[in-house]
Amino acid sequence: MVVRKPASRFILFALTAMLLLLLLLLTLSVPARASEPTGEDNPDDDLEGIDELLAVDSELEQESPEDANAKLSEAEVLTRAQRIVLELSTDSYKKVIEKNEYVLLLGYAPWCHRSAELMPRFAEAANSLKELGSPVVMAKLDAERYPKAASSLEIKGFPTMLLFINGTPQIYTGGYSGEGIVIWTRKKTGVPVIRINSVLEAEGFLKKKHIFALGLFDKYEGPDYEEFIKAAQTDNELQFIEVSDVEVARVLFPDVESSNKFLGIVKSEPERYTRFDGAFKMEKILEFLDFNKFPLVTKLTEANSARVYSSPVKLQMFVFAEDDDLKKLLEPLQEVAKKFKSQIMFIFVDITDENLAKPFLTLYGFEETRDIVVAAFDNKISSKYLLEADPTPNNIKKEASIKVIVGKTFNELVLESPENIFLEVHTPWCINCEATSKQVEKLAKHFKDTDNLVMARIDASANEHPKLQVLDYPTLLFYPASDKTKPIKVSTKLSLKDMANFISKHLKAKGPNSKDEL
Repeated sequence: MVVRKPASRFILFALTAMLLLLLLLLTLSVPARASEPTGEDNPDDDLEGIDELLAVDSELEQESPEDANAKLSEAEVLTRAQRIVLELSTDSYKKVIEKNEYVLLLGYAPWCHRSAELMPRFAEAANSLKELGSPVVMAKLDAERYPKAASSLEIKGFPTMLLFINGTPQIYTGGYSGEGIVIWTRKKTGVPVIRINSVLEAEGFLKKKHIFALGLFDKYEGPDYEEFIKAAQTDNELQFIEVSDVEVARVLFPDVESSNKFLGIVKSEPERYTRFDGAFKMEKILEFLDFNKFPLVTKLTEANSARVYSSPVKLQMFVFAEDDDLKKLLEPLQEVAKKFKSQIMFIFVDITDENLAKPFLTLYGFEETRDIVVAAFDNKISSKYLLEADPTPNNIKKEASIKVIVGKTFNELVLESPENIFLEVHTPWCINCEATSKQVEKLAKHFKDTDNLVMARIDASANEHPKLQVLDYPTLLFYPASDKTKPIKVSTKLSLKDMANFISKHLKAKGPNSKDEL
């Protein structure tokens, strides 16, 4: 392994995830290449101020009946949008904005590929908002053809989306899927929460939505409910749902307990349900959603890149590979990501996309590679780490498995664990911590087959717990399985063999393959 400017805490945390991930990658063969469909814009040049055409590509490839039906469905969506979306011009844009309470405007350029990608999503949103009875007028402006209008509206980049409320613009800050546009627009125009009153409604809602926040309140009132509504109004991306009936709530989130309040997030992936256990305060609710709203594995795109980089999960693991690889890699990547949920953000990047992949790969001298590259970045301390060893079973086996403890998992993984815990307490700035960490890693290898022992470490600079009072770093603590209230302090000056002897003597029961000598 080669380390490039990392802090010890970051290396060890990232390394554990990398090894789990690469172990799974070893079993997979990797084919290649796919591209996402894009939309194009063909406005009618002779008509202004009336309903106009959004892009429709009428030539459907006849690959299979199933493929044709899928593409036909998208074409139908776009065709319906022809009667909904207004094509604005220099002469008409002021009238439309002044005469309507709400106008959602898409400023685009015909040559801009991001504009082309957004067009079908904007059309999908237009149809959905119309079906929901939204008063929002959907409009678009070719900023290249009408530069004066674009300049007046301060449209400088493409695509740009603006919501005008009684003539006053605000920049669009939501997601760039059709559903994301609908959610943001409804929130900004007075519908921050959807109320579901029956099991039938809930079942229908589940067929349409794949991510949402669910709030259960026996009465839609009180301080907790008010904080929920404030969070719904502040969040720009997630659909918030409110229910008052426990049975209705269980359709959406099966593990809801009979209670007068509950909050959770639902996603359409293996890690489908996540419960909120904090205080019902707007800030805490938003923090919970920020840490849990991304998929277990996020595919990086230009549309979501800003959201990914600004995520509160600052430790990010990047897998660079061909786009088609995701179909085979997604499931194993998700399994690894589950182990580090809310601690590490796993990101898949198409290695052929120069705009997205090249800036990262250049950092490591991989400008021309098409091989799988795994790298980790800690955006909090501006550190990076690259796994450079070949992902062979032998290299992976050489690495120790050490459980990372944080403040909120200290009770569960240390104090309440039925096993013996050998805990290393360290900080990134500690001079002697790196040497002790190496000792602990060797111990972890030595005792790797001992069933009733867990080797663990915690970064004291980022995590606190009332039962962990340490003043010197590094500190080694042994928590016997029989009594977790009185951890035994182990001298960091002991030799490796003495540390191993200490652990062996204090284990209540040895694993079947544990060793007596190093």
